[in-house]
Order: sequence, then C-alpha cells, then structure tokens
Amino acid sequence: MTLPHFEPGTDPGPDFVSLLHQVKQPWAPDATEFAVPPAELRHGTTCVALRYADGVVLAGDRRATAGNLISNHRMEKVFPADEYSGVAIAGVAGPAIEMVRLFQLQLEHYEKVEGTHISLEGKANQLSQMVRANLGAAMQGLVVIPIFAGFDQVTETGRIFEYDVTGGRYEERDHTTNGSGSMHATTVLKLGFKEAMTRDDAVALAMKSLMVAAEADSATGGPDPTRSIFPVVASITANGYERLSDDDLRSHAEQIQGDLHGTKKPRGAKKS
Repeated sequence: MTLPHFEPGTDPGPDFVSLLHQVKQPWAPDATEFAVPPAELRHGTTCVALRYADGVVLAGDRRATAGNLISNHRMEKVFPADEYSGVAIAGVAGPAIEMVRLFQLQLEHYEKVEGTHISLEGKANQLSQMVRANLGAAMQGLVVIPIFAGFDQVTETGRIFEYDVTGGRYEERDHTTNGSGSMHATTVLKLGFKEAMTRDDAVALAMKSLMVAAEADSATGGPDPTRSIFPVVASITANGYERLSDDDLRSHAEQIQGDLHGTKKPRGAKKS
C-alpha cells in the first residue's frame, strides 16, 4: 500500500473525512442506493444523558426494531468517542453505527496528526458536520440523531450536546433524551434530576427513565435479567470513559423494579 500524495493546498491535514474524499473513498453511501422500505430498516431507541457531580452518564436500551418486529435484543447504542467523550445513537442503525465509527476515526486521526486532543467543543462541532452531511439520506428516511457527552478538561465539568436532523448542535445544561421513548424518559429525568448527584444516583435515574419508557413505548426494551440483557450505561469523568458492569446494572434494575411496582428490595440484598 502506498501513501497518498497531495499537491500544495489540497492536504486535508487532521480532517479524516476530507482525507477519505481526497483518496476517493466516500465515507457514506449515496442515499439513492437504498431501496429497502423504511419499515424494514433496523432502528435503535431510546438514549439518555445526564450530568452528575463528577461528570456525565450516557445510557441506552438494547432493543432494535424493524417496523413492528423486534430485530435485535442486544444492540449497542452507547459508544466511546475517545478517552473523555461518548456518543449515543437513535435512528436507523446502519448509518448511525457507520457515523460513530467514522467519528471515532476522525478524533484518532486528529490526535495523531496534531499531537493533541481536540477540544470537547471541537468534537461536538465535528459530529454536527457529520449529521449535516447525512441530511440527504435523512430526507429519504435514513435519519440519524446522536447525543454527544463528555468531560471537558478545560472547565473540568461534564457537558451534553444534542442535535437535530440538519446538524444543528445544542448544549443541554442538565440532561437530554432521544428516540421513540424520549417523551417518557424526559419526564422521569425532569422529576428526578438534582444538582451534584452521585454517580450511583445518576445511573439509577438513567436506568429508571429507560425502564419507564420501555413500559410505554414498544420500541424501547427494558432490562431482561433472565437473559442477562441490561441497558448500556457509561460514565465519563476526569478518569475517562467507563462502561458499568452488568452485575452493577442488575442490582440497580432490581431496586428500580421494586420501587416502580411495590416490591422494593434493599439494594445488595441476597436472593433467597
């Protein structure tokens, strides 16, 4: 394999997307190539993000749907973008995962070329451009709407960004949701959010919002302890991105289930 050669003024520098276009490797397929009816495409929902004392929590359920069918019970919707940020996806699963992978490569490419991390604001702007580039596909039903969150090492706080289909980027102060169950999840977050929560409280609130959404929205999947299926939940702090273990999520799920349905069981209690 030979390295590409660029004429003066055409070097893409740290912009990985421009590099792909320069070497004739388009990063996303033309939307006109899709002939699959929208109802048969795999969709992912629901995702939430919220701040707490030390950073942010990102969470997403595991269900993917195709029309009225459940197409996957274990879909991943929350990903690390780099060491100090993460992205959660809602919308058509294929283009969404493709966008996340490209976003991860873009951040890694920038770091290697420039020798430093891009700022959290810069990461949010880069993802905004990718969402905007997908507008043509979105107009044909291939909608991708991410949530981006991370720990800002300059301000030493957690920050959350949401997007619209045109690539509009909006910073949320406390929390945000996305996907078909977002209306129900938002209600839970609004009622339960408090300033300077602990990580355990933030994780519990994120999971509760997803579990309430799952009871009202058929496209959102709740925890399934029998098959060890739990939401993907990650925290991002000054120590970096950390995905919570299923054992910890199981404990939270049992506690929340008891609170919601009157079978409350002390967290950490042993099963009989």
